[in-house]
Amino acid sequence: MPRASDIEQQVREYWDLDAATYDRSPGHDPQTRVELAVWAATLRRLLPPPPARVLDAGAGTGFVSLLLAREGYRVTALDLAPSMLAQLSAKAGRRGLSIEVVEGSAAEPPRDAYDAVVERHLVWTLPDPRAALEAWRRVAPAGTLVLLESIWGAHAGPSEQLRARARVLLRRLRNGPSEHHAEYGADLRSELPFGSGTSPELLVELVESTGWGPARVERLRDVEWATREALVSVVDRLLGVTPRFAVVAG
Repeated sequence: MPRASDIEQQVREYWDLDAATYDRSPGHDPQTRVELAVWAATLRRLLPPPPARVLDAGAGTGFVSLLLAREGYRVTALDLAPSMLAQLSAKAGRRGLSIEVVEGSAAEPPRDAYDAVVERHLVWTLPDPRAALEAWRRVAPAGTLVLLESIWGAHAGPSEQLRARARVLLRRLRNGPSEHHAEYGADLRSELPFGSGTSPELLVELVESTGWGPARVERLRDVEWATREALVSVVDRLLGVTPRFAVVAG
C-alpha cells in the first residue's frame, strides 16, 4: 500500500501540470458578472462577515480566494501545486488584491488563527481528508468550516450519472477542451477515500467525525442557476449542471 506522502506527491504533480490549462474550463473559473455576483453572495452568506480571516484550502488558481479578497476578507491561499499558486498570484497582482499565498499540504495549514476555512472541490483529492479537517479545526478553533462541493461520480443518482455522461459525450463530439490535462489514474483514485465521488451524506459524516460538531447542508441552487444561465446552447441547458451543495459547520 502506498504511503500517504507518496500519494500526495502524485496529487501535487498532477495539479502542477494541470495549472497550465485549468482555467480554460468555465466551471473552474467562472467569469460572467452574474456568476461572480451569485458566488460572492453565497460566500458572504455562509462565512463570517469581512474582514474575517479565511483560509482557502486547495485554493488552486484562486477563484474563491480572489472573490473573498475582493469582498474585503483577509485571505490565505493554501495549495500543494506551485504552478497553481503562480496563476493565483498573477491574477491577484493584475487585480490589485492582497492574498497571502502558502505552498503546502492541506493537512498542514499555517499555524495561524483563522475565522473560517473554506474549500471548493478539494476533499476528493485528499489522501486523508479526516486529518485535513482536524488540522483545519486546530487553526480555526472557534471558526466556521465551509465545504463547497458537488454530487458526482458513483454517489450521484442514476439520472445525474446519465446527464454527466451526456455532457462529456457532447463536449467530445464538439471537440471541446477537456476539463483537465488528463484523467486521474485508476490506481491513484483507488487510494483516495473520495476518489469515486462525493455526496452530502458522505461529507456530513466526515465533518461530524471530526471536531467541527454538527454539520448543516445547503443546496446551492443560485450557483446552479447562474452556471446554467452562462451556457450558450439550448442542449447544454437541458442537460443542466452538476448539483452543487455546501456543508457548513462550526
